[in-house]
Amino acid sequence: MVGINELTVNFGERYLFNKVSFLINKQDRIGLVGKNGAGKSTMLKVIAGENVPDEGNVSFPADFTFGYLPQDMDFVHGRTVLEETKLVFEEVNKINDKIEEINHQLATRTDYESEEYLDLLNHLNDYNERLQFIGGFNIDGEIETILKGLGFTPKDFNRLTDEFSGGWRMRIELAKILLTKSNLLLLDEPTNHLDIESIQWLEDFLKEYPGAVVLISHDKAFLDHVTNRTIEISLGKVYDYKTYYSKYLEQRQERREQQIAAYTNQQKQIADTEKFIERFRSKATKAVQVQSRIKQLDKIERIEIEEEDNSSMRFFFPPAPRSGKVVVEARSLGKSFGEKEVFKDASFYVERGKKIAFVGKNGEGKTTMTKILVGELEHEGELVIGHNVEVAYFAQNQADELDKELTVFETIDKAAHGEIRKKVRNLLGAFMFGGEEADKKIKVLSGGERARVALCKLLLEPVNLLILDEPTNHLDIRSKEVLKDALKHYDGTLLVISHDRDFLDGLVEEMYEFKDGKVKEFLGGVYDFLKSKKVDSIREFEQVTKQVEKKEKEVSTSQLTYEEKKQLDKDIRKAQNRTNNLEKKIEELEGEIEKLNAKLLDPTLYSDELLVEYNEVKSSLDQAMIDWEESQLLEEELIRKKD
Repeated sequence: MVGINELTVNFGERYLFNKVSFLINKQDRIGLVGKNGAGKSTMLKVIAGENVPDEGNVSFPADFTFGYLPQDMDFVHGRTVLEETKLVFEEVNKINDKIEEINHQLATRTDYESEEYLDLLNHLNDYNERLQFIGGFNIDGEIETILKGLGFTPKDFNRLTDEFSGGWRMRIELAKILLTKSNLLLLDEPTNHLDIESIQWLEDFLKEYPGAVVLISHDKAFLDHVTNRTIEISLGKVYDYKTYYSKYLEQRQERREQQIAAYTNQQKQIADTEKFIERFRSKATKAVQVQSRIKQLDKIERIEIEEEDNSSMRFFFPPAPRSGKVVVEARSLGKSFGEKEVFKDASFYVERGKKIAFVGKNGEGKTTMTKILVGELEHEGELVIGHNVEVAYFAQNQADELDKELTVFETIDKAAHGEIRKKVRNLLGAFMFGGEEADKKIKVLSGGERARVALCKLLLEPVNLLILDEPTNHLDIRSKEVLKDALKHYDGTLLVISHDRDFLDGLVEEMYEFKDGKVKEFLGGVYDFLKSKKVDSIREFEQVTKQVEKKEKEVSTSQLTYEEKKQLDKDIRKAQNRTNNLEKKIEELEGEIEKLNAKLLDPTLYSDELLVEYNEVKSSLDQAMIDWEESQLLEEELIRKKD
């Protein structure tokens, strides 16, 4: 499908890739993995045509399409969310214009047997097939489904994109890419700006996507749920595993053990042979055997073991000074921005040594709460920070706030005080900034490297309350595991915001859910939380919650007036009639589909006109099914009101 052929990319004095080749097949779900700086993002840029390789090329089939989501991009201002999203349907508009033009020609021409007339029919069929493939018959429904899946509400659709943060703007770009129905999706950290609910929706979407997907993600659970193939980039080479991430780790270890065993055996064989040659080289009676061994040695295909890249962070938090038993106590906290109320009446307390996560959709107030706790925002209600509490705060944009003109060493040295200044070089070494790496300027570092610098600053002074807002963004999987292990052994108190389920699992023991302006406590970890709701995913939990809330808001029949009951009965009958009519229509259309399908399978009856008719009837059936589902839901809702 897509060929990466002998690709070579030089980066300074080293190879980023050295003559690497692999194929991307239709329906592949490839996770591109490797340490930060290995070349994952560069590989996507080369495939997308954003970067030109030093050698080699990327080959595509004719009329091939792809959608590329980079980690960072510039945004255009002045459009609503809906207007911006609809831009991707430029192809649909062009196709519809061409279909209209062909239909006009077909209606006015009478040369039914001519080659030109048959060509028009062929083109019409091709356009209809393409339109159906990219969802051109149901644009508004497609847009609504994907925007809602990524966390937008119908009220957001007509808001200007300028009103949204960079993270939400990236969601709009992701929605546009998903709507293109491209043959290949290239996604660089698509989950970085998504909440858990949206991540799980995206998982389901990508698993059913008709094209191929190549993605970079540091979310282990996301990789496991989406991918069926893992390509590792390491030290200029690629290693291809036909499996998901966790299984890849096992196979990678098995492969290396087998490789080392084969290498060890071969080295022993070579040493024994060389020893024989050296011992009997001067003896005439052994000349034939010596020459035979020399030839045997020349024929051996030498096994090479690739250098294993084991570089990773290694650190632990300094012992936390002892604080009071209650670290944080909040009583009826509230926060509004203008007319927008973020949350109200939030009451909770945090005991010394607890590890707690704030969870919920983006925009529900998690980051706002952390900023209140560290004194960056005013608030309603009462907040008490406990005795002898020393706070370290890692903000969501912490890495972006670093002075880009300073070097890594200067950044840490400037923030360090007292005895710790003598250990800055050692500390930087623990964060993979040894030697010349420490003298790099912040502006040339990758997102992951900047995140490591920002985390390093947390260790400069002992603290007993860590407040971390999305600390794993841009960290590779190995670095996240090191951070998680360090936090598990941290003896202070931890409050963390994260959408990474694997990172939270086994780390936190309590959770606070931010939802609909309220803050609710849950005792347990992230998967305990899901199990307690008797669902397999937070997305399902959201759907169940909405249904319960809807039912609670419904006015009971006993409160309805006689006129309202009469109108309700009328609405129910109307909905039932519509449902019945749609069922009859569906039955008729399914009959037509069956007849047309039988004709299409008969070579003597097949024609392009028949195929066009089949596609039109199929589209009508799809729309009738959508209408029937909506009618059913309306009917059920009205009956619930009556009951």
